[in-house]
Amino acid sequence: MRATLDKLLSGIGLLLALVLLVAGGLMTWANVFIGDQVKEQFTAQDITMPTQEAIDGQVAGKGISAEDGEALEEFAGETLDNGPAAKAYADHYIQAHMNGQGAALNDGTPVTYEEASNKGRELSAALAETKDASEEQVAEAQAWMDLRESLFMGNTLRGLLLYGYAFATMGTIAGFAAVAAYVGAALFLILGLLGLVHSRRVARAEL
Repeated sequence: MRATLDKLLSGIGLLLALVLLVAGGLMTWANVFIGDQVKEQFTAQDITMPTQEAIDGQVAGKGISAEDGEALEEFAGETLDNGPAAKAYADHYIQAHMNGQGAALNDGTPVTYEEASNKGRELSAALAETKDASEEQVAEAQAWMDLRESLFMGNTLRGLLLYGYAFATMGTIAGFAAVAAYVGAALFLILGLLGLVHSRRVARAEL
């Protein structure tokens, strides 16, 4: 009876080992596939991260903050071809410059695309109703419309980069999960084999 139970448990352990091996293989494939696709798509954009000299110059010139500069230093001068670099570029370069552009027109406070769009349309509508608009009024309306366009393009690129970062992160998680699956499969395989050996010993003892 004990030998039969050992064989049953060993069989379950070996079956679980097989399942984990298959799962590990699939997750390894996902990790490699996602990694290759992310690198291929990012490389096709031909984006080069700002050099250390450029980062230092922009920090000194208040183009970006010291915190943004530190986040970019790790990838300085490299080709943008991975998730972490994409996130750094999106959050600490594109976003920082969009915030700076908005703050320059809004008394130091960054603006969203919707706010810039509403303000630009409002000023443009006012100009259309004004017969003797000054050069300053025209320039202000144009500046807000230009900001609107910049924020639209910046948010579009930033969104694409962060999508890529999200997929890259899923690929990394799949890689860790694959390692865990392989470890689990090895443990179940060892336990299953030990169980079979033990069942044979018990069977001989029961004879």
